[in-house]
Amino acid sequence: MFFTSLFLCEYEVYHTISLPKPYTNTLQSVANSLSLISNTKHLYCPLMKRICITLLLIVATTPLLFSQGIDTLSLSLRECVRIAVKENITIRTANWEVERSRRQKAEAISALIPRVNAGANYQDNLRLQTVPLALEMGDVSMIGTVQMGMKYNLSTAVTLNWTLYNQTAITAAQLAQKMIDLNRLGAEKASETLATSVAELYFLALITAQQKRLINENISRTVRIQEITALLVANGMSRQVDLDRININIENLYTQQHNTEAAQAQQLNMLKYTLNLPLNTPLTLTDSVEMPLSATAENNLNPEHHIDVRLLESQHEINHINRRVVRSGYLPSLAFTGQYAIQGQRNEFRNFFNSTAPESVWYNSSYIGLGLSIPIFDGLERRARSQQVGIDLLQTEAHITDTKEKLRVDYQNARTNYENSRVNLERQQKNIALAERVYDETSLKYREGQASITALLQDEMSMLSAQSNYLNALYTCREAEIQMMSINGQIRKLIAQ
Repeated sequence: MFFTSLFLCEYEVYHTISLPKPYTNTLQSVANSLSLISNTKHLYCPLMKRICITLLLIVATTPLLFSQGIDTLSLSLRECVRIAVKENITIRTANWEVERSRRQKAEAISALIPRVNAGANYQDNLRLQTVPLALEMGDVSMIGTVQMGMKYNLSTAVTLNWTLYNQTAITAAQLAQKMIDLNRLGAEKASETLATSVAELYFLALITAQQKRLINENISRTVRIQEITALLVANGMSRQVDLDRININIENLYTQQHNTEAAQAQQLNMLKYTLNLPLNTPLTLTDSVEMPLSATAENNLNPEHHIDVRLLESQHEINHINRRVVRSGYLPSLAFTGQYAIQGQRNEFRNFFNSTAPESVWYNSSYIGLGLSIPIFDGLERRARSQQVGIDLLQTEAHITDTKEKLRVDYQNARTNYENSRVNLERQQKNIALAERVYDETSLKYREGQASITALLQDEMSMLSAQSNYLNALYTCREAEIQMMSINGQIRKLIAQ
């Protein structure tokens, strides 16, 4: 009974602090089970009672322990961007490409490093080669046969090959280094794109939270009007249809509240996925939706520094090196080669391991040499490849010029869009304050009997419309600012440590 009494006391404490309903129900069920176990007469063994009580206590407290083990994660925009850049699969894949290009460079350089190979060859001549041999002794001539070699042949050799000069291999190593630079720029572009997406998603979640707050305030206002109207209807001072209109508005607000909560949960889940966080992690966004991001007057566009232009310029350099690789094929190449070999022949295989046998002799041989290769005619293959690379160069140069011009146009449009949306936001801020003031004044007159329910509902619709326009203008303004930062490169400030 001691364990049961103790648990019931703990249950009362948990019940007093208002635990979530599932946990309260679990504790209630366990308390009932403990009472049943303590009073049952089928469990004569005290040890069995203790075991059952212990197991039930574990079942009851496990959800509480797990619920307390998950802490709320509070993140600012910069922290979200940095976590995403570090953990997101897109960035990790881009970094793996950089690492792959480093390995490809090592592979290209290996063509200029000496290569040493060792090998062995064992041969069992099942039937020795027989060669006819003509013999002449004075006036007598005869033809005999001679067997060449021995039955068993074992040889080993170490070979050295070293490319002393090969312009194609040298230029290929330079090309591999440029590929590393290109992949690094690709990873940087992926980081900027991800930072832009995280910023847009972050502010969308903040605006949705603000929308939820406005809806809750609207519900509180409408509920107060509902209570007043209900009293008026009860006293015969208002019609039931007026109360029904208010009830319809309240239900509409509850529906908006539910939809907004669902949208906010989806946005936070998407943000957690982008940050590679578990979905059950409670997440709180600490920055304000009005937080400043950039000083637009000072952050002008420099197309030369934009990541897209830098990528194209890196590709242009790679095309130049590709042309050099093709043209270097016309140059001769020089290689050094050498070999050291040992060979032994035996008629009996066991004599390979018998140093006292008459035939236990090993013969060695070695050589060194230089190999020169001079290309003379390749069927115009290199000429055609060089012309293809020349076309690639022209295309890249055209893309660079076009991208710079497009960036200027996009930046000017983004800046105009930002300035326009900022002005609209200021107007909507004034408009929403005015609409709320008008609604509050009409609501006061309605309570005093000086305004009709129709006028109140019209002012309420005007206030809801002003709130909706304000939220749309707020998101448009933040989105335009983020896009402008993405174009002029200021988005990198969110990534910088």
